[in-house]
Amino acid sequence: MKWPFRKQPAIGPIQHGYAICTVPRSGSNFVGQVLASTGTLGKPLEYFNGPGRRHFEDPTYPDEPEQQVGRILSDGATPNGIYALKLFPFQLDAVQDKIRWTKLLPELHFVYLVRRDLVGQALSWSRAIQTVQYRHDQKPQAVANYDASHIMKCLHDIARLNARWEVYFAANCISPLKLVYEDFLANPQQGVAEVARLVGLGATPQADMSKITVQRQSDDLSEQWRGQFLLDAGNRDRISELML
Repeated sequence: MKWPFRKQPAIGPIQHGYAICTVPRSGSNFVGQVLASTGTLGKPLEYFNGPGRRHFEDPTYPDEPEQQVGRILSDGATPNGIYALKLFPFQLDAVQDKIRWTKLLPELHFVYLVRRDLVGQALSWSRAIQTVQYRHDQKPQAVANYDASHIMKCLHDIARLNARWEVYFAANCISPLKLVYEDFLANPQQGVAEVARLVGLGATPQADMSKITVQRQSDDLSEQWRGQFLLDAGNRDRISELML
């Protein structure tokens, strides 16, 4: 999938920006595309993910964090000078040991994106890891099999990674805007309005849903897995085994 808003350079000085702090399978691709579709709320992508950027859109994308910051302020900005990025805790670990990235990004705000349905998130991650299919338009490279222990591991990892963000915010006295994926999905325009207020836009921009290419990957198999996992996890004789 090609990001449809890239290569539109910012006009005028950078004013404000925001980082979407989240974890895998949180719906961040959908949220990012909706925000980008406004044309005024930046273009949030994983700019600290060199291999990912090279794979999906730009074979020349750099690995050097300072150069990646430059891309955030150019490729990640809309013409009104608002920039955006998305990152996971492991990307934060990789970059913060090399540069003071928050100091290099002017007027940086924080959005904390979470998913209420943690079991669904774990199911989605387990399938994605097994198939190496993280987007609907990627071809699966393997068949996913139900594995209660693997789903439980994904559930633990999601909880751990969410906690990493909670600690980061607390340790740095950050009060992020919290977005819940399910609420954003139900009312994208409300989420747009909240982010617009965060970065100080005077008027709320409109999302253009015709530009959204992300499709949900959950299906009947996901629901079958959910039912089986809830049975397995609810079995007291099995729960200790799954948590190993």
